[in-house]
Amino acid sequence: MAITQRRGRRIMMSPAELDAFLAEQRTCRVATVSPDGMPHVSALWFAWDGTSLWLYSITRSRRWSELRRDPRIAVVVDAGEEYGELRGVELSGTAVFVGEAPRTGEPCPELEVAERLFARKNFGLDSMPHDGRHAWLRLTPEAIASWDFRKLSGL
Repeated sequence: MAITQRRGRRIMMSPAELDAFLAEQRTCRVATVSPDGMPHVSALWFAWDGTSLWLYSITRSRRWSELRRDPRIAVVVDAGEEYGELRGVELSGTAVFVGEAPRTGEPCPELEVAERLFARKNFGLDSMPHDGRHAWLRLTPEAIASWDFRKLSGL
């Protein structure tokens, strides 16, 4: 189970709010660690299955090679324009590589739910198209911090 934040409990999302938010959002920012220790951040589509964040990454990307070397990862998903609308989630932990890389569509029971969720959310399809360039990363968060500034108006 993930560790939740200590500060900001008044504005943190409930588990149901967090699930709904991650189900509706499409883009996240993924932070990895470069060989020289500098952070590297890139945008990526994702799917949330209620327990883990699934990332479909190009296997020839800087992100992929950095995670191969050091699987520590932090991901931010956020929304809102005005201060009182800001809400988001930061999830961190260790990335796990799942399935063949690159993914060609070989049967992989562990990916069935993630691929169905991702295909529906991002492509409007019932099954995942595979291009032989991407593969799956799973982040089952060790820590989660969330915020919903819309809750400030009720305080």
